[in-house]
Amino acid sequence: MISEPAGAKRALRAELRERRRIRPSAERDAASVDLTRQLIALTSALGPRSLACYLSTPDEPETRPFLAWTAEQGLEVLLPISRDDGLLDWAPYDASDEGSDVIGMPVPTSDIVAPIAINDVGLILVPAAAVDRTGMRMGWGRGYFDKTLGSMDRRPPVFAVLFDDELVDELPREKHDQPVDGVVTPGGIQRF
Repeated sequence: MISEPAGAKRALRAELRERRRIRPSAERDAASVDLTRQLIALTSALGPRSLACYLSTPDEPETRPFLAWTAEQGLEVLLPISRDDGLLDWAPYDASDEGSDVIGMPVPTSDIVAPIAINDVGLILVPAAAVDRTGMRMGWGRGYFDKTLGSMDRRPPVFAVLFDDELVDELPREKHDQPVDGVVTPGGIQRF
């Protein structure tokens, strides 16, 4: 039997996927420019020497221009690689070729580092389907980031990357869901 929050999350994810799929390309391009500016502002304000981010899929807010900026700044960036067991490996961003992981997500082709390397970053940027105004993050249902964030003893600031309309008033919650410290959208940065 599926719990009520799980069913509500599944329906909301389907709606959000469709909204992302039909988002006009001109709106997506403008969002990319603004989001890059916001991600640079957050990173500059927090001043981490290293951070974790991800390579966006075609329907997600675009992270590659920001990642190019991190390379120019000499920042160390770890990118996630999904594993068959539901956990994440990490690999350094090297601004070169991309591949796909076991679930078809874009990943770097650089060598994998020890999974505990995530414990040394000063900022984590995570994908999300939506985040509510209390900081509760709803991912896409696979639990990779919830497991990672929930297993960390010392978590650096964690910010979800979203489109502006994906910051919502309230989301269904389950006990394994992990909150974030803030969101970065094309329209700005919000801390919780």
